Amino acid sequence: MAIATVNPTTGLTEKEFEPDTSEAVQIRVAEAAEAAGQLRGTRYEQRAAWMIAAAGILTEEAGSLAELITIEMGKPIAQSVAEVLKSAKAMRYYAEHAEAFLADAPLEDPAAVGASRAWTRYEPLGTVLAVMPWNYPLWQVIRFAAPALMAGNSGLLKHASNVPQSAMFLDTLFERGGFPKGSFRTLLIGGAEVAGVLADPRVKAVTLTGSEPAGRSVASIAGDHVKKAVLELGGSDPFIVMPSADIHEAAATAVRARINNNGQSCIAGKRFIVHADVYEAFATEFAKRMADLVVGDPLDPATEVGPLATRSGRDELAELVDDARDRGAQILAGGTIPDRPGFFYAPTVVAGLTDDMRLVQEEAFGPVASLYRANSREEALRIANQTSFGLSSAVWTRDAEEEAWFLANLEAGAVFINGMTVSYQELPFGGIKRSGFGRELAAVGIREFCNLKTVWKA
Repeated sequence: MAIATVNPTTGLTEKEFEPDTSEAVQIRVAEAAEAAGQLRGTRYEQRAAWMIAAAGILTEEAGSLAELITIEMGKPIAQSVAEVLKSAKAMRYYAEHAEAFLADAPLEDPAAVGASRAWTRYEPLGTVLAVMPWNYPLWQVIRFAAPALMAGNSGLLKHASNVPQSAMFLDTLFERGGFPKGSFRTLLIGGAEVAGVLADPRVKAVTLTGSEPAGRSVASIAGDHVKKAVLELGGSDPFIVMPSADIHEAAATAVRARINNNGQSCIAGKRFIVHADVYEAFATEFAKRMADLVVGDPLDPATEVGPLATRSGRDELAELVDDARDRGAQILAGGTIPDRPGFFYAPTVVAGLTDDMRLVQEEAFGPVASLYRANSREEALRIANQTSFGLSSAVWTRDAEEEAWFLANLEAGAVFINGMTVSYQELPFGGIKRSGFGRELAAVGIREFCNLKTVWKA
């Protein structure tokens, strides 16, 4: 895949980049390794000052950076602005909390282990490689980079090939804030070159957000070299609606959950599982709301759904819907490719799904909602848990016992009750099953790339 900005609204190539040579990659890895040594010796106060300064740059340049994000991957401009500001907020969060998250923890009864003192401490690993996707060009990177750098690590970024300008912005951001040269470096390389970088002994760990095949490949390489890995591999999140729920609020939230980021979010509600008692009311309102969405130029503030980021992504989504339609599914809204330039797909609701349809097992990465009817909570749970993914989930109910039952039985890394899944820097984020392993964000996110050292003193 060429390293290029292809505007998904027009389908036209706006800017192309030459991949880094092997010599350039070696220089950047060396810079990152040297910076890791420097960062290890700095104090939290100093790193926090640099991080806050870098966050200030994001805030000051939010308008131009948001426009760049929209041009590169097509999300509505208001959502791009929100992504920039959210990233700056996360940077400030880790600047303020890193020291407390990584503070030494004394053993309350050291005599039990024959010591006068015993404690644990967190220390940085060194240089961490991040392999990141295009759907949140800034946020996906910052939620790794902010905790990693605040812990005293340096970072290397292999970003998606279709967001090179976002990647290059990140290459200089932290140095502009005051971090030592090389603290964070972008590598303009293809996927085939990742193995060589990860194998380099100067690289101590890896984090990847992306497809399951990419995750398998990176995890295998990390395993061969006995390096720490964190993987977030997407999901097909259930959004369960029970009879006690507020149906109007649930339907309105379901639309936002499905079309946020033009439907290209790993934690978006994708499978809407509705109890039979309220299915017709929910389906009618949900399909109407989806059909009424404004599809258009994402730089226009009135647009609610922009294009998909790539032509291949749009075509793969259309194939999933066409397969379901051919096998007897009902299209309650959308189901078409608009007659216009760019990589657009109409907001779509598909019902009457059966297990032989690809849409049942594969992730629909775009504004396509799968709608299921469940005759009981047990059936709703079976549908929710039947995929190989287990990232997040949402349950709509005002029955306390029912809420507790779903909470105990849903196979997911998170459960959101009477709301839609959203990533917050304060909440741990990650999945189970084939959605990956490890966690990002909150205290656990900064600890993932640290050595937990145990200390015993006579």
